[in-house]
Amino acid sequence: MTWFMLGAFFLLMLLGTPVAFALAVTAVLTMVQMDMLSMLRIVPMKFYSGIDLFSLMAMPFFILAGDIMNRIRITDRLVDLANVLVGWLRGGLAHVNIVVSVFFAGLTGAAVADTAALGKMLIPAMERQGYRRPFAAAVTAASSIIGPIIPPSIIMVIYGSLMNVSIAGLFAAGVVPGLLVGVGLMAYVALSARRLDLPKVGRPASAADVGRAFKRALLPLMMPVIILGGILGGVFTPTEAAAVAVVFALFVGFFVYRNLSLSDMPAVLTDMVRASGSVFIILSAAAILGWLLAMEQVPQAIGEGLLGISENPLVFLLIVNILLLVIGMVMDMTAVLIILGPILHPIAMDLGIDPLHFGIVMIVNINLALMTPPLGACLFVTCTVSKVSLEVLSREILPFLLVVIGVLGLVTSVPALSTTLPRLLGFG
Repeated sequence: MTWFMLGAFFLLMLLGTPVAFALAVTAVLTMVQMDMLSMLRIVPMKFYSGIDLFSLMAMPFFILAGDIMNRIRITDRLVDLANVLVGWLRGGLAHVNIVVSVFFAGLTGAAVADTAALGKMLIPAMERQGYRRPFAAAVTAASSIIGPIIPPSIIMVIYGSLMNVSIAGLFAAGVVPGLLVGVGLMAYVALSARRLDLPKVGRPASAADVGRAFKRALLPLMMPVIILGGILGGVFTPTEAAAVAVVFALFVGFFVYRNLSLSDMPAVLTDMVRASGSVFIILSAAAILGWLLAMEQVPQAIGEGLLGISENPLVFLLIVNILLLVIGMVMDMTAVLIILGPILHPIAMDLGIDPLHFGIVMIVNINLALMTPPLGACLFVTCTVSKVSLEVLSREILPFLLVVIGVLGLVTSVPALSTTLPRLLGFG
């Protein structure tokens, strides 16, 4: 029956069926195949239980806050700040692209939003300054995956809710790995700048220029400070922090920048409902299929198979990395997390792996799928924005992909990189 489920699911995916419907239809077909039609009455309850988690309420709030911050055009201010900090280096705009992605990570927590917002501005600017368009597109796609790693992160909210892991702890655990991805990408740009003949424009900015740029970007940069400070300081929960972020974004848009109006709100709310609704439907459908997998004892069989290979935690993490990297090439990252997370997480706990460490390893690995051909979501968005073909972009992004894989290997083999900060803050 397990092979029937897998075959049905992947066949539906190959036919282009949306992930949520592929999961739900596979579950119903499995019930029919197992002659369990009487169990169909339980499906609505399982469908609802998949999203009946208070912590998941943080996701639509974070999406809404990020949409509002994008709509009030904070990108210019963040780009100006990044430009005075690193724009004078050789390959300056490539460095700016990466640094702004780090800034954006603290605002949106969504890689695709980062790609769309920054790509429209920075790819044409980089091309005008002498960069090859495919290289500019590759930098944009690669740096955008920092968004879901540095908190606040929507994918961390989902993972923490499903696996009963502290979301605040995951937020703290993601800071260092996310920054390492940014540093790794900037190191590659710096080391390759002369070989690639990247342009060098201007001189180091004065302290006064840095001060002015920082002042203009202060309010956008305050959002991650408020969110993380409040969560890690115990002032409010992640869900409450997400609501506070929305209030803060509305205040800045309506009363400070004054470029947000009531007429903008229907579109903003519609976008939020679409984005969060699609994830909730996947969660609900996956809950039904997960229930059937548990009945067939599939998680136990997979666990025994993996442990039969090796009970060494590092070997297990290596296998998980390879598995997620391969599956991430052909499957939506949210679906990968929802389906494999509940299977792999208990095995990791049995091996004594820190839950925060394993969570970050999974999250960094899953985010690789966003920039991995042939189905990386950030690649498609970047292709649309830059007018670069997927084939050309796939070749251009390969060095950046190897850099992120190297960072993943470092985070995997050195647990302290993801566990030290949470422990210092009391989440270990």
